[in-house]
Amino acid sequence: MITAVLMAALAASDAARPVAHPYEREGAAVPQGRIDELVFDRLRRHGIAPARVCSDAVFLRRAFLDLAGTLPTAAEARRFLRDDNPDKRRALIERLLASDAYADYAAMHWCDLLRVKAEFPINLWPNAAQAYHGWIRRAMAANLPYDRFARELLTSSGSNFRVPQVNFYRAVQSREPETIAQAVALAFMGARAEKWPKERRAGMAAFFARIGYKSTVEWKEEIVFFDRDKEPLRPAVFPDGAAADAPPDRDEREVFADWLIAPDNPWFARAGANRVWRRLLGRGIVHEPDDFRPDNPPSNPELLAHLAHELIASRWDLKHLYRIIANSTTYQLAPIPAGGGAAEEWFACYPVRRLEAEVLIDALNQITGTAEKYSSAIPEPFTFVPETLRSIALPDGSISSSFLETFGRPARDTGLDSERSNRPSAAQRLFLLNSSSVQRKLEQGPAIRALLDSGAKPREIVDELYLAVLSRPPTAAERAAVAAYAASGSVNRREAAIDLVWALINSAEFLYRH
Repeated sequence: MITAVLMAALAASDAARPVAHPYEREGAAVPQGRIDELVFDRLRRHGIAPARVCSDAVFLRRAFLDLAGTLPTAAEARRFLRDDNPDKRRALIERLLASDAYADYAAMHWCDLLRVKAEFPINLWPNAAQAYHGWIRRAMAANLPYDRFARELLTSSGSNFRVPQVNFYRAVQSREPETIAQAVALAFMGARAEKWPKERRAGMAAFFARIGYKSTVEWKEEIVFFDRDKEPLRPAVFPDGAAADAPPDRDEREVFADWLIAPDNPWFARAGANRVWRRLLGRGIVHEPDDFRPDNPPSNPELLAHLAHELIASRWDLKHLYRIIANSTTYQLAPIPAGGGAAEEWFACYPVRRLEAEVLIDALNQITGTAEKYSSAIPEPFTFVPETLRSIALPDGSISSSFLETFGRPARDTGLDSERSNRPSAAQRLFLLNSSSVQRKLEQGPAIRALLDSGAKPREIVDELYLAVLSRPPTAAERAAVAAYAASGSVNRREAAIDLVWALINSAEFLYRH
């Protein structure tokens, strides 16, 4: 088990660091483009100085976690830190955006919002949940334009097994038109329509009043279609108050989708851009990102307008938004405020926040060379999950574990961004300190065992473990603390290495993105 002696020694060495932290570069941050101009101008108006730019080690770890939902390996960290190419950060961003991990991680977040879940109360069933997740992931991998992504979800018809997009209309807790309209507004307008006036809700609900559902001879298969035989409940009215003008036999879903994705729509591009900003900066320009309303204005209206314009001008290229934000000085600021508080709503520094449950368990598995075993409680097809599948790539929100539940994985019941909880708790702390499953990973994990059997020198082992866990080499003070602990005679070489990893994975530097 981990000793308090080593943890205290490492904490003391951290407190003894000089002013020039390994988390930041020397010198003031310099704006690099329009995003930075808008952010830095807002900071000047409020008398707030931006943080310094983060160090290469911090950027490396941050970019991997934010764009790909994973840690860099020790080899990747070493290679990046030794690279003297001044354009290496931009090159890393491009490599991560082209990776399979980006598609997995982006799909995970969309599956949260679109309620991809087999079990109660959503009841997509495993076949449909698997198909739905697969379509979303393929869309992220192919960088399907955002307008097409939304339009296909809103207008598709067919089998929930063979046309996965139709599961958008099945992944709601009620098939009432008003409930469906609320799900559409939440996902693609960033609005909580249940707070709208009754007439406004009813006007939007009319676009979804003629959706039909019918079963087939195949168990749990369902056809979703536009039912022309249904009578419209009332005239459809867009959320901006304009009446819909369409022939009686036209699918109202198509009419609504055309209005939604139009470049002059006041919600769609702004809500989409705000979600991307939230993914990278931890907080929406409108916060929460699904709570657009007149009395919750954006903290930087010009910035939100600029990002929405970039999304439209790029022909709805979501990767373009990730790219320009990740390359900005604002995104690359250190997590240490320059003074006067963090000013989170103005983005004066990078916000520290805990890793998501799936990212955290995948990081532990990567460090130790182990894997998780997942299975679905429903005895239907598609319940087997290969151990090689990472947690961020799980296709079904019903497939869970005690770890994922303890660390705040969302139930995918509401479609709200806030359903995922990254708040720390005593149960989480106790799990990492005392869990037998974590202990087994450390003691039996092939990655640590291979390192110890490699014949590497103690200093090399310490460096490798720091690179694997924290994506940086140890400081001189940390190296001295570890050497003193190993030389104390209370533990052997193997135990000292395992204790070091345990101390590192229980540190705030590992548990939080920074």
